[in-house]
Amino acid sequence: MGFPDHLRGDIEAYLEGLRFSDETDTDGLEEAMRYSLLAGGKRIRPVLALATAHAVGMPTEDVLPLAGALELIHTYSLIHDDLPAMDDDSLRRGRPTCHVVYGEGIAILAGDALYAEAMRLVLTQQRGEPSRVLACVAELATASGVRGMVGGQYIDVQGLIEKGDAELRRLHELKTGRLIRAAIECPILLADETTRSTTLADFRAFASELGVLFQIVDDILDVTGTDVALGKPQGSDERHGKVTYVSRFGLDGARAMAEESHRNARAALDRAAPDSAHELIQITDFIATRTS
Repeated sequence: MGFPDHLRGDIEAYLEGLRFSDETDTDGLEEAMRYSLLAGGKRIRPVLALATAHAVGMPTEDVLPLAGALELIHTYSLIHDDLPAMDDDSLRRGRPTCHVVYGEGIAILAGDALYAEAMRLVLTQQRGEPSRVLACVAELATASGVRGMVGGQYIDVQGLIEKGDAELRRLHELKTGRLIRAAIECPILLADETTRSTTLADFRAFASELGVLFQIVDDILDVTGTDVALGKPQGSDERHGKVTYVSRFGLDGARAMAEESHRNARAALDRAAPDSAHELIQITDFIATRTS
């Protein structure tokens, strides 16, 4: 069925229209923020949020600020991941990374600012009953903090997988999967009470499996892809000596795990939204078969 590009178009237009300051003194910072934010990509996290909203009967315009915030958070994480102190990558989405263009100090500030602007965006622009909007903010903060993305990055940076002190699946549930889960869970939190009570558990199961699937495929592509296709240096994980699904289970083993994870994700999605999840099915199948 392909990727739901119409949703990507919606989020691209929304991100293009965002401005972060009226202060001319910070124009250079906003330029660095927009350089990374508007660099392209599939926009999987915000597209997931829009598709989930559609699956529970919410229109696109009701969740665009939330979707935009997810991409701001994701972009901040990429800027910081690419820094010399972290993964030290010089290429992202097919062009030089933020710190290569603007310097490390500006790149750090651009990432910090994108995270803050994400929270401001939801708090000031997201429609919904106030307690539900606050629940979304809490979920975003949890997903991006020590209990989520940053916690997973700490496990990675400290080499705890290599030392045998942490599990590979748990690393990626936190570092990659937790924000993906937030992209799916937040629209449910904004929905009516009946929707939240009857579908949230199944959507969480779907989100958890989807995050793992994304990472397994990412590890496979790090071995089989090219710089041009990936938009970043191929073989980065191997150069950094990281334990991946491929290094631990072999290429064939990782592919088998991806197939199983894909089946599990589709089964959970069938339980969560059996009649209205065609866009989420498209995204799930795209993640399983993507080449970049």
